[in-house]
Amino acid sequence: MTNAGAESSPTILLVEDDSTIALGVVRMLEMEGFTVNHFTTGEEGLASLADGLPGLALLDWMLPGMDGIDVLRTIKREHPSVPVIMLTARISEQDRVRGLDAGADDYVVKPFSLRELAARVRARLRTTQRMAKREGWIEFGGVRIDLRHRILQRDDQEIRLTTHEAGVLGYLVARPGQDVPRDELLEKVWGYVPTIATRTVDNQILKLRKKIEENPNDPRHILTVYGTGYRFEP
Repeated sequence: MTNAGAESSPTILLVEDDSTIALGVVRMLEMEGFTVNHFTTGEEGLASLADGLPGLALLDWMLPGMDGIDVLRTIKREHPSVPVIMLTARISEQDRVRGLDAGADDYVVKPFSLRELAARVRARLRTTQRMAKREGWIEFGGVRIDLRHRILQRDDQEIRLTTHEAGVLGYLVARPGQDVPRDELLEKVWGYVPTIATRTVDNQILKLRKKIEENPNDPRHILTVYGTGYRFEP
């Protein structure tokens, strides 16, 4: 089911099987000027991506058939630039960590305020747009990186970076030689106030090292600052 809003606004993909919640979310986001494409199953939501990528996806965790986490993983694997906000009644720390580590950009617990959800959507889109406006190539250690288009070139190969990989790298590169705490990266790149324990940042660093470092086990550019976080050295 497609609900049209302002043509110039980003499209929001909503996958939610609760009709009451979906109706409220659609109405609120349309009032904010967004176009909303609503589906009740993960399979339908993923199929819709063939017609064009949304500016952002809102995914219910508990869905009939394919659950929200599997939908999230599929989107992040095939379309890493699409930001995803999870909507869920799961409130345990373990579930929050699982959602973050699966690639979620934000996490909203039911019942939630529709106005707060709209604010989170706007904030996440602003972050994505800021990243898209970064221009120019970064060069170090035999690699060239275009953060705007999330492209890494090395040894005549072109490698795609995910949204979070580009976000982490851009944040570190802008602070060469500075020790950057994990909590700061989690807050600035993911938009989370770090109140839970998660290896989300560490996992992104490991992925980046495999793409950037000549020897990921003995990195020269993205260094671990034990007990604190990480430091970028050109």
